[in-house]
Formats: sequence, C-alpha cells, structure tokens
Amino acid sequence: MKRNAIALLFVALVASFASKASAQNLQVLYDTNRGCVTTTFEMFRPDAFGSTFTFIDMDYNGTAVGAYTEIAREFCFWQDSEWNWLSVHAEFNGGLAGATSFNNSWLLGLTYSGHSDDFSKTWSVTASYKAIPGTVGLELQKQPHNFQLTGVWGISFLNNWCSFSGFADFWREARVWQNTNFIFITEPQLWVNLNNIAGMENVNLSVGGELEISNNFVEKGFRVMPALGAKWTF
Repeated sequence: MKRNAIALLFVALVASFASKASAQNLQVLYDTNRGCVTTTFEMFRPDAFGSTFTFIDMDYNGTAVGAYTEIAREFCFWQDSEWNWLSVHAEFNGGLAGATSFNNSWLLGLTYSGHSDDFSKTWSVTASYKAIPGTVGLELQKQPHNFQLTGVWGISFLNNWCSFSGFADFWREARVWQNTNFIFITEPQLWVNLNNIAGMENVNLSVGGELEISNNFVEKGFRVMPALGAKWTF
C-alpha cells in the first residue's frame, strides 16, 4: 500500500502558481509480488492561500482488504512574493490493513519547492515534526514524538510522452514487532501518456507502473515490489 502519493501530483502543485487549476486522477495497479490490485484516487486543489491534496488507497484481494488515506495542506499566504518557494506543511495519515489499524499520525513542517523554467522538472523537500499518539500504548517503547523527511520529484520528457515522478520518505516510528525505529520507502512511477497519439488528444489515459522500494516498512528488512497498471487523469 502506498505510503505517500503527494509526489504524483506535484507537477500540478508547482504549475498552480500560474494556472490555479485543480487536478484529479484514478490509478489501478496490479502488485506482482502480492498478487493484489490497488486503486488510488487522488485530488489536488490550489487556492489563494496554498493548496490541498488528498488520496485514498484501497487494496483488493477478492474483496477490499485494506484502506489508507492522507490529506495534506500547504499554506502559502505569500504566493506573490519572492518567498513563494516556501510553504507550511500540515498532514494527516491513517488507515486499515485487514483487521489491523495503521497508527494515525499528524505532521507539521516546512516545504521547499522548485521547478525548471518550463515546469518540465519539479522538486520539493519537506521536513516535518511527526506525532504518532498510538505508540503511547506500546509497552516496550513509548515514542509519540517523531520526525519525517520527504523528497519529491516530477519529470516530463520526450515532448510529454512520458512522465517520471516519485517520492522518498524517511521517518522514525516505534515498531517493537520489527525491533526498529527507522523506516524508509520510495515509490518512483513511470507513465506513458496516450493522449499524445493522434486522434486520442482527449483520452487522458496513461499506462505504466511503479516500483516500491522499502526498508522496515511492511516487514523488517529490504523489499522491492513492482506494480503495473493504468492511470486516468480528469
């Protein structure tokens, strides 16, 4: 299940300084390792004070077996100033994996973002304080106060035929069952945009997939999980 999908719409976030346009997409991915399907709905909406992003992941294996959601807000009241590369980041994470709940978490931090002159390359770095109150209930280790570092990128190339985007998260979270406190995950995605085909300009379908690389995320140790699928942008 995805950990943080903000990277997938970061191009829209940066471009919103000029266009102020909202964006949504629906992804369907087949995880070749786990043999399950994941659907992801993402929505991005900028406004005069910053932007809001949210997504919902659902994992299916015959029936819906997992759900995860994030909602993030970038506060940038100074968008017309020379400081528009800096925003205040607030975020909530939570969900279910079968009968097991993820620890709800709240993040507050600062985001630095940038882009190339033509917006074909975008990036951001966020440093956040991360509160995970659920860890208070652990008998062996109480650690509600944590941190998270997030890097995000988006690249459009080959005359917008292809897009390469992704994120990398590194954070601290007490997980006694894994005997570890530090978790890393990155999910680069590569898409081929079919609306570049003559006669398909209004067909906003992309095909491709992602590669989830993690350490101490779902289980202790290093994992690589490829997924193939399609995305419709609307």
